[in-house]
Amino acid sequence: MHAKGGIHITRLDDLYKKVSQSATSTVCVACADDVNVLEAVESAKGMAKFILIGNTEKIRHAAEEAKADISRAEIIHESDVEAACKAAVEMVSSGKAQALMKGQVDTSVIMKAVLNKEAGMRTGRKLSHLAVFELPAYHKLLFVTDAAINIAPSVSDKIEIIHNAVEAVLSLGVEMPKVAMLAAKEKPDAKMPATMESAEIANYFKYLQTQDPAVHGADMDDVDLAKHFIIDGPLALDNAISRESVEIKGITSPVGGDADILVCPDIEAGNILYKALAFLVGAKNGGVVLGAKRPVILTSRADSAESKLISIALGILS
Repeated sequence: MHAKGGIHITRLDDLYKKVSQSATSTVCVACADDVNVLEAVESAKGMAKFILIGNTEKIRHAAEEAKADISRAEIIHESDVEAACKAAVEMVSSGKAQALMKGQVDTSVIMKAVLNKEAGMRTGRKLSHLAVFELPAYHKLLFVTDAAINIAPSVSDKIEIIHNAVEAVLSLGVEMPKVAMLAAKEKPDAKMPATMESAEIANYFKYLQTQDPAVHGADMDDVDLAKHFIIDGPLALDNAISRESVEIKGITSPVGGDADILVCPDIEAGNILYKALAFLVGAKNGGVVLGAKRPVILTSRADSAESKLISIALGILS
């Protein structure tokens, strides 16, 4: 397990270049009659091929509005929303497509199709959301997990969430990603459970980094993964991303001021951070759901075409 080389990923343009290098993947869009989705599909022609499933008439009308040329896309007519989601999931599960994308459909409907035991998308891994942000004030891409799926993750849940995120970021080409366990302060405090859990998880992976892969009683996947990233916590947000903050507070941390992945204590913190970066800072962003057989590009119907394009690139490489 290691970063896939070629291009050093620090900005979204690097991400686009990397995914365009091969352009051999196929993305299947469920309920594809979404103008912003089809705008993103138009922009992503150099990245992947597309299968569009849904009401053909609505898809073509949306494509006209989006000024998207879908003549080279495979279009499959299915007017029923649930049936369209099921068909899209089957395309991905069978290997005919490498990523699943949500179109004009409720998240609950498409996720029900993904989680159906007969669909072949379940792996036994916990599903989690990974978002990527490009910020003018930060020196590289910043990843946030989990802002959308797990409400109040336990310690074991967070270990799986980290596993998903690190594997995905490694697959993008980021070498030895730095993971920050976020909390409200940088020292464990019994009155603040998130700080205690952050320290426990960071210490768990630090311990595994010193172990032989055949160590008895440990998760072999975790032992292998631990060799390929750096983790620390608890860290307050400023400690994780600001070198100045680390220096002023005298914090010694291999992650401080240089984090790649921010692990949020719960969905409230993750959701607030996500929306603060997107709406207050105006950061370019995209997201993907990990832990299934293949990535699920699960954007909001209100997301811009640019956000959906970023999500497509992230989903293809994850």
